[in-house]
Amino acid sequence: MTSVRGLLAASVISVQNSCFIYPACQKCFSRLILYSRRFSCLKCGCTGEAKDASYRYRLSLKIADTNDLFDITVFGSCLDPFFGVTAETLRRYIQDFNQLSGETNTDASPAVLVQAVESCFIGKRFIFGL
Repeated sequence: MTSVRGLLAASVISVQNSCFIYPACQKCFSRLILYSRRFSCLKCGCTGEAKDASYRYRLSLKIADTNDLFDITVFGSCLDPFFGVTAETLRRYIQDFNQLSGETNTDASPAVLVQAVESCFIGKRFIFGL
């Protein structure tokens, strides 16, 4: 992991995606490729059972300070306080919701979750470690 090189106080202009979690390699944090029953990491070669894959937060934002616009991505457990649960727990909630609602796209976040995330972040000012 790299260390923080600087801090930036900026306001969130928009949330750039609606998928806030991803299956992550426990060794290198890269996105896992999920097959029907297995996963693999293209970066470090880690493999395992799909049911054992861990999940991390990934929130892509457009932010602005007084001079510039930036596209940034915030990863990991630093987002737990904003969501109120770990990424793994949120994944289970989304999965349960999608099953109950009949949603066939297992990667889709419910629209109400997207709206909640936008309400939590858009227009708010944060200090980002870069």
